[in-house]
Amino acid sequence: MAAPRAEYGERVPKPWNTFSSWRRRLVQRAVHSGWAWVQRTGSVTAEHPGRFRFGSIGPATRLAFPLGTVFGEPWIHLGAHCIVGEQVTLTAGLMPDLDLGPDPILRLGDGVVLGRGSHVIADTTVTIGSDCYFGPYVYVTSTNHSYDDPHEPIGKQWPRMEPVEIGPGCWIGTGAVILPGARIGRNVVVAAGAVVRGTVPDHSVVAGAPAKVVRRWTPAEGWQPPLRTPAPVPIPDGVTSDQLVALSELDEETAAALARPEP
Repeated sequence: MAAPRAEYGERVPKPWNTFSSWRRRLVQRAVHSGWAWVQRTGSVTAEHPGRFRFGSIGPATRLAFPLGTVFGEPWIHLGAHCIVGEQVTLTAGLMPDLDLGPDPILRLGDGVVLGRGSHVIADTTVTIGSDCYFGPYVYVTSTNHSYDDPHEPIGKQWPRMEPVEIGPGCWIGTGAVILPGARIGRNVVVAAGAVVRGTVPDHSVVAGAPAKVVRRWTPAEGWQPPLRTPAPVPIPDGVTSDQLVALSELDEETAAALARPEP
C-alpha cells in the first residue's frame, strides 16, 4: 500500500541534509576564495608571464585566467593597460612553433579591452589600434577558407590570407565577426553580430551581415542620420567621487530640484 498522505495542516518533514547551513556557507566561501586566488595567480602580466614569451607586453596589461588558446607569442605584441578577458584566444601563425620572421604578426595598441571568449586569429598581420573595446565573443581573423576546387574538401584547400586593421577608439559589439582584409577606420561602432569585410570609414556605425554603414559623422553635416538621443552630459571638472556617491543617493525629486536653475 502507498504511504498515507499528510493531512492538511500537518508539517511534512524535510529531507535530512548532510551539510548544515553554516557548514555549506563555509564550504562555499572557501570555494569562491580559492577560485579567486587561482584567477589572480594564473593571470598573465609583464611581471608574471608564466610560460608565455610575448614579443612585448606593456605595463599594467593583464590576461585573465583561464586563458584561451595562445601560441606564436614571440610575434604577439601587447600594449600597455590592456585587459584580455577569460577564454580569449590569441594566435600568430597557422600553427605553433613556426618561424614567422622578424616583424610582429598580431599587435594590440594601448588600452585595448578584449571581451570574454573573443578570438583574434592572426595568420598574417592583424593590428588593433589603441583604446579599442571589444564585447564578448568577437571573432577577428586574417584567414578564410577557400573552395575553388569543387572536388577537394574545403578544409584541405589552402586558405586565403589578408591583413586586418582596426583603427583606434573603436567599439566592437558582442558576437561581431571581422573578416580577412577588413580595414576599419577610427572611432567606428560595429554593431553586435555584424559581419565586417572591406573598408569602413572613420566615425561611422556599421551593422548587419554583411555590415553596411547605417550612420556616419562628418565635420560639415555632423551625424547623419541624426542621433535619436541627446549626448550624455559629461561630469564637470572638480567633482569628487564622494559627491557623485552622495548625488546617486538622492531621490529623483530632490535631484531634479537641485538641477533647476535659480530664478
